[in-house]
Amino acid sequence: MKTKRFRDLLVWQRSMRLAEEIYVIARGFPKEELFGLSNQMRRAAVSVPSNIAEGFGRDSDRGFAVFLAQARGSLYELETQLELARNLGLIDAQRAAPLLADAAEVGRMLHGLRSALQRNVPTSE
Repeated sequence: MKTKRFRDLLVWQRSMRLAEEIYVIARGFPKEELFGLSNQMRRAAVSVPSNIAEGFGRDSDRGFAVFLAQARGSLYELETQLELARNLGLIDAQRAAPLLADAAEVGRMLHGLRSALQRNVPTSE
């Protein structure tokens, strides 16, 4: 990989912005959600760039790919939680739509990076 720092990865940058937006949104949730859906959304959102960063620090493309898969799992959790928050009326549909679109874009980026890494990993016969 040509990039020397995880901060240079566009997928990390985009996932950081998404996590920041989730924190802003979660601040507006009712107090009774502080340790419920709000907390779950923040944790899932933070997990995405965190896994990208941790995986980048691994010694192999294979190790990095594993952490990208974990980031994708956290992203899917976040998408589910966003949809639930929308369905429960905690955020309106106009606010949820761009967040879900951003999450989908991060997902495509994770998939592309993981696919590129896996092409570089020799298969064992």
